[in-house]
Amino acid sequence: MNFSASRCLILLLLLNFVDSGQILRRIKRRVRDIQIQKNKQLLLTLTVSGHQPLQHVKEGRILQPLDHFNRQNVNTFPQRFLVNEAYWRDPDGPVFLFIGGEGPLFEYDVLAGHHSDMAEEHGALLLALEHRFYGDSINPDGLKTKNLADLSSQQALADLAAFHQYISHSFNLSHRNTWISFGGSYSGALSAWFRGKFPSLVYGAVASSAPVKAQLDFSAYNNVVGLSLMNEAVGGSEKCLAKVREAFAAVEATLIGGNTSQVALDFGCCQIPKEPHDQVELMQNLADIVMGTVQYNEEGVLMSINELCGIMTNTSEEYQDGLEAYNRLVKLSEIYRSTSEEPCLDISFEKSMNDLMDTTVHTGTRAERQWTYQTCTEFGFYQTCEDATCPFSGMLTLQAQTKLCATLFGISQHSLPARIAFTNTYYGGDNPHTHRILYVNGGIDPWKELSVVQHRTEEGEEAQTVFIKDTAHCADMSSRRVTDRSSLRKARQEIEKHVTDWLKTAAQERREKGTS
Repeated sequence: MNFSASRCLILLLLLNFVDSGQILRRIKRRVRDIQIQKNKQLLLTLTVSGHQPLQHVKEGRILQPLDHFNRQNVNTFPQRFLVNEAYWRDPDGPVFLFIGGEGPLFEYDVLAGHHSDMAEEHGALLLALEHRFYGDSINPDGLKTKNLADLSSQQALADLAAFHQYISHSFNLSHRNTWISFGGSYSGALSAWFRGKFPSLVYGAVASSAPVKAQLDFSAYNNVVGLSLMNEAVGGSEKCLAKVREAFAAVEATLIGGNTSQVALDFGCCQIPKEPHDQVELMQNLADIVMGTVQYNEEGVLMSINELCGIMTNTSEEYQDGLEAYNRLVKLSEIYRSTSEEPCLDISFEKSMNDLMDTTVHTGTRAERQWTYQTCTEFGFYQTCEDATCPFSGMLTLQAQTKLCATLFGISQHSLPARIAFTNTYYGGDNPHTHRILYVNGGIDPWKELSVVQHRTEEGEEAQTVFIKDTAHCADMSSRRVTDRSSLRKARQEIEKHVTDWLKTAAQERREKGTS
């Protein structure tokens, strides 16, 4: 096998993508960076105590067809994967597959996280496969529009099937080795779809915060953001939501009034938002600060809902004037710039477009162009604000977001509904009629709206959902922490029970067939 020792520890992007604004993407990266430091410290502690966890992680490449469905196309790309054999009880131990999403893989994917904790308990071989066209799994010309045609979830699932065959041959695996897949957000959807499309390859799947239903106009996202801002269990209140609404209305009114220089000064913008596109960019950035707070609540990346609502609703004299809510939003922007160490708020639409049009492959770092392509061709997921329930600005329209598809890739806006419909027909949307897939969702996570959250039974099978009423996006995927809410600890126990039961059932089925 073509393995090379991994040399450094960087956290996986657990809380994968599916975000619309650039600040939301930056917040996501900061979630990663914070956990990088935490896990470096953890590994340092383990190393001091005599353990060398990094020594067990190996990296490899598999040459995959660019198009699995066209045998006349002989072009390939190198797909990166990681293996951790530290816990594997060879030869009969199970295989735990972590599926990569729209970002690079890191050694942490097979070193930590709840799936890793369970792998240690069950003696599993830990694997992680990087998604095609992300991270290092891309050819030098992969970002050119004509080549992005080979980027799709269907091709990604075929990659997983080929990888299953490759690993089975390399490690001499057989029917005795039960495969379980794991993923979060988009990769959570892939985990569910892999089980659904290739049930003979993967016995069970855990799908955390998985948006399995494609949706063009995802206005429900911001509706849930508003509801979460009112959720008293996490520090929200009706007053908090009202103040957020008031603040965005005030900013919009100031822009419409032509006082763009003052807005730029107040919010520390890098440019004066004179052009309509730049004004939309500003409103998206400000919305991202609130959206990111809700989506990654209590991850320690920016602030929690409790802290945000404290700023929006406190009664100090500092805010006792006619621009009270506006000034509180200014404070949120200052906190964001301070914690992110950004000298100013970049609201240039032209710069954002230039970044998305850049087809240069920067090893391991690019994701926005690829993910935008997938939203245009398969998923939609556009977090709009034209619905009355949205707490932000009506300037965030579906028209503005889908126009990017035509500008960047020549994909007609009119073709998008049919593309979304095909995805839901192909996978089953949020009613997929599949077995042994566990959908895990958090109550304040906006992405729950596109997942499977209702308990259901099929042909007598146990319920296949876990709902954590007061946690956010992919919270269950982290390793156990002493600060975890009791609901999160209970949810992990439920997930562990499902995985344990799956492995026991698989073993029982083998015994009944006389093949154990």
